[in-house]
Amino acid sequence: MRLVSAGDALERLRPRVLFSDVDGTLVGKGASFFHGLDGEPTMAAAEALFAAHRAGLEIVLVSGRTRSQLFETGRLLGIRDAVAELGVVVVVEGAAELRWGAVPAGLGDTPRAAIDRSGALTLLLEAFAGRLEPHAPWDTGREGTALLRGRADRAKADALLAEHGFDWLRLRDNGRLHAAYPHLGPGEAHAYHLAPAAVTKADSVAHYLDRRGIAPDEAAAIGDSPADLELVGAVGAMFMVANGAWAVERDEALQRRVITTGASAGDGWAEAVNALVARI
Repeated sequence: MRLVSAGDALERLRPRVLFSDVDGTLVGKGASFFHGLDGEPTMAAAEALFAAHRAGLEIVLVSGRTRSQLFETGRLLGIRDAVAELGVVVVVEGAAELRWGAVPAGLGDTPRAAIDRSGALTLLLEAFAGRLEPHAPWDTGREGTALLRGRADRAKADALLAEHGFDWLRLRDNGRLHAAYPHLGPGEAHAYHLAPAAVTKADSVAHYLDRRGIAPDEAAAIGDSPADLELVGAVGAMFMVANGAWAVERDEALQRRVITTGASAGDGWAEAVNALVARI
């Protein structure tokens, strides 16, 4: 284990639950639970998950994926609950809730339907033509957000949304994509969510903890993207797998509050889980 510790966060923790991102964190290349980001086979995450189940450490999946995607992933891994679509959909003890934030009433029966009907998605796609597009096929079947891929200036996107009366939405960066999309321009493409502005992973995790009667210092979180860093302060300890270290490397305040793993994706996830299990 090569954890880079942030203060005494682990020493204060009484772990009952770990909120875990999925893509780039729990799974590696090709979204495989048994491969690292380099494509090499690994059993580290599987062995750590077994240790977590045996120790009674609950795993809650927190992801940009849809509720149905997380349900199927969770069933295979023995995981029941989830915070889906960056917090817009929360599954507590198997029951799902939609979190609307400031989405105007009357635009649709889900936040995603409201986004589509409002015209905000069309506005962004036209403004960033050639740089941003729907992240097909994973944009289908969504209840809370629109999923996009490409290269966008989020500050400009949010300013454009506000200028056109869509200040109830914002564009959120959910991390680097490992596939190449050269038609969207040079450099690495990112996954983005057009999402309700007043809904965050942190608020939804706090809501989940409150519903379950679990204290923040009994919870930890792990991820690989800027969106995951919203959970700093919402839980007792925040881990970042090595492939997500770029998101904290220029922020000294975050570096003091985030525990970075030595390895990437599933191998790094295993480092964090094993450290938590050791404290149970």
